[in-house]
Amino acid sequence: MPQAYMEQTGLQETGPRTGAGARGLLERWRERLTGPDGWRGPGIWRRGLVLAALAVVLGLLMVLHAEIPNRVGNLGSLTETFLPWLGLLIPVLLVGAVLRRSVTALIALLLPAVAWVNLFGGLLTDKSGKGGDFTVATHNVNAGNPDPAGTARAVAASGADVVALEEFSDASRYEKALAGTYKYHSVQGTVGIWSKYPLRDARPVDIKMGWTRALRATVESPRGPVAVYVAHLPSVRVKFNAGFTAGQRDNSAEALGREIAQEPVRKVVLLGDLNGTMNDRSLAPITSQLRSAQGAAGNGFGFSWPAGFPMARIDQIMVRGMDPVSAWTLPATPSDHLPIAARMKI
Repeated sequence: MPQAYMEQTGLQETGPRTGAGARGLLERWRERLTGPDGWRGPGIWRRGLVLAALAVVLGLLMVLHAEIPNRVGNLGSLTETFLPWLGLLIPVLLVGAVLRRSVTALIALLLPAVAWVNLFGGLLTDKSGKGGDFTVATHNVNAGNPDPAGTARAVAASGADVVALEEFSDASRYEKALAGTYKYHSVQGTVGIWSKYPLRDARPVDIKMGWTRALRATVESPRGPVAVYVAHLPSVRVKFNAGFTAGQRDNSAEALGREIAQEPVRKVVLLGDLNGTMNDRSLAPITSQLRSAQGAAGNGFGFSWPAGFPMARIDQIMVRGMDPVSAWTLPATPSDHLPIAARMKI
């Protein structure tokens, strides 16, 4: 179309001028990034101060979690139970810092990021190895389990030399299902131990509950005696008006810790549902004496509860006098907990 005609009529030329359009778009983005409201200039330090403050608070929660008091609703223990999940707030704050184009917020995010990696980074790698000569498994089977026999067989399929079960209402159905694999067993209250090797000195352990939810037995393994404790500590609750109610659980942990401290056998294994994580300070009477098999030789966080969407590792395998070689989570059963297993070198 003639240029003169276009000027007279006010029309503009149409057609693929992609080069000029792309250059214009790049120019606009460059101006946005480098202009006074972009990633240059004094504004990048003044913007996002609220995000930076939130990042600092998050980092301090992780670094100083042991200083959070338990006097009000056991807030410290509640925080420590779900401490790994605080890491999910880091990418949320990161997105906010990028959208606000705030260097201050990005720098502040280094505190929670480094704290989280220091606390849990080691759990992201596979530390399992080969070998071992003593395999154990534990499972809170749930009192209302509709398939005790199938649950027992599923745990036995792990190949464990010793199996611990907790929270059964009728031990006979588990005894029948496991009889062909495990010649020796002992049931005390609502917990039990099944072993391929002879058992001796099996007895209940008083964890201050009024009924039996813990036991101790000596397993005569081919590599020597191993003292095995099976425990189901009291449940904890999160209540709106009372916070994290864990007083009875804490008392039971102290009682169990005293029993383990007096154990004369050098090699010790604790199996069970402790209703608490290794980070929970209230389990210190136990965790200060024993080593977590999942933490030492697992792959990932090893969350075991709730089975549908595991959020915490409250089922534990802990040892003393032995080296964990590998630890893993077993497939789900009808229980609300996942079974777990570990292999050790005696």
